[in-house]
Amino acid sequence: MKNKRLLMRSVILSVLLAALGYTLYVNFFTDKQKVADGDQAPDFVLTDLQGQQHQLSDYKGKGVFLNFWGTWCKPCEREMPVMEQQYHLYKDQGVEILAVNVDETNVAVQQFADRYKLSFPIVIDRGSQVLHAYGVGPLPTTFLIDPDGKVVDVFIGGLDEKKINEYMEMIKP
Repeated sequence: MKNKRLLMRSVILSVLLAALGYTLYVNFFTDKQKVADGDQAPDFVLTDLQGQQHQLSDYKGKGVFLNFWGTWCKPCEREMPVMEQQYHLYKDQGVEILAVNVDETNVAVQQFADRYKLSFPIVIDRGSQVLHAYGVGPLPTTFLIDPDGKVVDVFIGGLDEKKINEYMEMIKP
């Protein structure tokens, strides 16, 4: 009986160590981000909360602030009201915000958008295909895309008003 318990504990410990080793390897030794500065932004089509489709290439000629986020993400929650303020300042200057929610329900995303009175396009990435195409890891992650469709910067983490303003200026046509 004692040997059986020892064997079972050893197997469980081995599995946990293997999982920890794999996680460390993936996080530190693999290049997760597929899209980087200077790359052409991969095109995609996603649907917003009103059922309208948004294709990234339709925004050619405008700067695009492409933000990947989730309703459960605290840094995302803090930056959204600031993004909304900056959107009103820059939308008439040729800068668009496209907020890509990562695979949540329409109800959860709509409640979040209503709570913060968000007016910029919010699209939902069903199945996280766009998230994977861009190689996004932690949320929020923001890609700054110039009017020619090139990625000029990538920022991982929450943004404050000053940084969002700098980025809007950077991608403005």
